[in-house]
Amino acid sequence: MGQIPAGSDGAGRDRDGGDPAGLNPRSGRRETEEERADRQWGDLLQELRVAQTGVQILFGFLLAVVFQPRFADLSDVDRNIYVVTVMLGSATAAALIGPVSYHRLLTGRRMKPQTVTWASRLTKLGLGLLFCTMCSTLLLILRVALHNVTALWLVGGMALWFLVCWFVFPLWAIARGDGRRSADGEDARDADDSGPRS
Repeated sequence: MGQIPAGSDGAGRDRDGGDPAGLNPRSGRRETEEERADRQWGDLLQELRVAQTGVQILFGFLLAVVFQPRFADLSDVDRNIYVVTVMLGSATAAALIGPVSYHRLLTGRRMKPQTVTWASRLTKLGLGLLFCTMCSTLLLILRVALHNVTALWLVGGMALWFLVCWFVFPLWAIARGDGRRSADGEDARDADDSGPRS
């Protein structure tokens, strides 16, 4: 006799609402919820590798600044900017390394979809903090280098460029997609891969 496909209920329907062949209507892929979570986790790890490398280099630079001879010559304003920048860098590192800890502590507990959801949220928070850290670092460097108001204009221009590259372009792509499916078969509104839907 015929066998019921794995991942389906007794009526021959897919557990996540797809057809008996296993096609998930939400993603256009033949994958279970767990397989989808595995794929999303792999994608997220690749993104985190890029962001974490940048944070490590930036944070290493910030930690070395305080030991430079010229640090004692900084004004109180510049020292305050430095302290804020180091704290932002620390918060950024925590947010972008957080998904690794989250995954490690929840491994084996059958919570992969939830892990992907929270790791995605932490990554978005980390990117926002990274934006603030980069702007604060630029402000500190340019104030020391230029000693005038031009530093503020340059930082403002660069902050705008960061916003365009990191947030405006992706949101514009989503808006232009108008709900169409993306290249990997997911709805544009689901592009954040924030985990399972209820």
